[in-house]
Amino acid sequence: MRILLSNDDGYFAPGLTALYAALSPIAEVTVVAPERDKSGASNSLTLDRPLSIRKAPNGFFFLNGTPTDCVHMAVTGMLDWVPDMVVSGINHGSNMGDDTIYSGTVAAATEGFLLGIPSIAVSLVSKSGQNFDTAAQIAAELVLRQQKSPLSVASLLNVNVPDIPKDQLQGFEITRLGKRHKAEPVVKTTNPRGDTVYWIGAAGAAADAGPGTDFYATQNNRVSITPLQMDLTHFQQMKSVADWMTA
Repeated sequence: MRILLSNDDGYFAPGLTALYAALSPIAEVTVVAPERDKSGASNSLTLDRPLSIRKAPNGFFFLNGTPTDCVHMAVTGMLDWVPDMVVSGINHGSNMGDDTIYSGTVAAATEGFLLGIPSIAVSLVSKSGQNFDTAAQIAAELVLRQQKSPLSVASLLNVNVPDIPKDQLQGFEITRLGKRHKAEPVVKTTNPRGDTVYWIGAAGAAADAGPGTDFYATQNNRVSITPLQMDLTHFQQMKSVADWMTA
């Protein structure tokens, strides 16, 4: 099996290193990751300038672009083979609920999915990042499961792993996305030159976080696996919009 590995925290991130170490014994792994932290880049492609790919001393390739650029470039031009899977992560922090819209980690996996490749995004639900190895082992288990019994169609799985030792996990749960409260206000401050600058505020707390959601599963020390899709059509509103247009 050949795996394309990427992330949004940058090619130097500890989560990427842990994931590479866990997957290398079971697959041929090629890393193409951003040259710097691109958290929050979502599914953006760089269209206003050329991109360049370089190789780090550890063999990882890094690109001066977004996570989506990395996967797109690798699959459509850089590699002379098509990966069997795209794995993105391990993100330092959760990607649950509304986070998935903004996440560069999820975006890298999404690009693989849009190119017809089974893809997994893996995140560690933590701010301290104590147990990347736990998430890496979970990712390896999922890859082995895909090798042994592939899903019938190309899939996009969003995986969130609690930041605890693996033997403390309470199993897996197939979940839906929860929802967060409104984000915190922007933070206004002054730079050393006296100019007013703004920081984007923190994500809001979980709102829809009951049983069945990704928030609930990870809060109860279970690995959350959420199948995602890219069709944003709001089917339930199609009739009401049609009625509105003919009123």
